[in-house]
Amino acid sequence: MSAAPGWPKAVLFDLDGTLIDSAPDIHASLNETLASYGEPPFTLEAVTRMVGGGVPKLIERAYAALDKELDPATRDRIVERFLAIYEPRATELTTLCAGASEATREFAEAGVRLGVVTNKPEAATREILQHFALLGLLDVVVGGDAGPAKKPEPGLLFLACERMNLTVDDVVFVGDSENDVEAARAAAMTVIAVRGGYTVLAPEALGATALVDRLDELPNVLAALRADRGRS
Repeated sequence: MSAAPGWPKAVLFDLDGTLIDSAPDIHASLNETLASYGEPPFTLEAVTRMVGGGVPKLIERAYAALDKELDPATRDRIVERFLAIYEPRATELTTLCAGASEATREFAEAGVRLGVVTNKPEAATREILQHFALLGLLDVVVGGDAGPAKKPEPGLLFLACERMNLTVDDVVFVGDSENDVEAARAAAMTVIAVRGGYTVLAPEALGATALVDRLDELPNVLAALRADRGRS
């Protein structure tokens, strides 16, 4: 079946681990950053568990794993170094997650508005989305530098709704981690979690409204939720 307009009026997506598998580029960039400071590398699996909360959190988690103290000023310098390495190569190893292209195009063709809400800076987010030919499908892009506190706080989701002139009840958020689910729940927004993302928790433990294995399963899942809403 196809996604039909009505409810939801918009679907917002997280970026890393939801629309794109960016862990390979983040892993390579983090290890290059650490090497420049004389630190040892991490495995891809270890770095994947560190993603979520923005680059400062990534750096904090890396140094905590190295059992090293990190003051805010030093952390900020390392963040700048990481971004200088990562942003020029952000799509070198990164790929779209399964079903991302199909789902976003199906929603767009059906008149459902689309957006991305991420803790990644907006400029880098837009470049990545443009690379994968998704930017033109989106009504709103809200990055972690937009002003409100990053996820798991709900402010970025509220800002996206405000920019689309929609209420939280009009919108569904799709993410892969506890940060995404906690932010949506704090905003009282329906949230769908994608299995296989960047989280140390089991998908069933995230507390999402529903789960999907692939993004192209979303239209059918939302149709079922829409039917449930109609019966309530």
